[in-house]
Amino acid sequence: MRFLSLIRVAENTGQKPSERLMADMGQLITEMTADGTLLGTAGLRPTAEGKRVRLSYGKQSVSDGPFTESKEVIGGYALLKADSMEHALQLTKRFLDVHGDEWEVECELRQLDPVCEPTS
Repeated sequence: MRFLSLIRVAENTGQKPSERLMADMGQLITEMTADGTLLGTAGLRPTAEGKRVRLSYGKQSVSDGPFTESKEVIGGYALLKADSMEHALQLTKRFLDVHGDEWEVECELRQLDPVCEPTS
């Protein structure tokens, strides 16, 4: 099964990852990629560089960032391969543990719908 862990952060704190956090995260990513539980991951650029596209009753509109009405934003994601939701939860907790006690981070963990999974 595949799961998407959406990493939510408060964007305007000015907090930047330390060199140690980046090294620890790199080690975790290497380990999880090697064991096949991490299929992909990335951080996202600030909302100031993004756009939102909305469809409302057949009409599309585009809004430029930043999205100040959002308290927290998706700062990145991890695509996981796990045997169960419990396994995916354990993997997500490992990711959060790397951040130590200096960060406030939340992950939303959701299984990808098998109906929408690629067949190959």
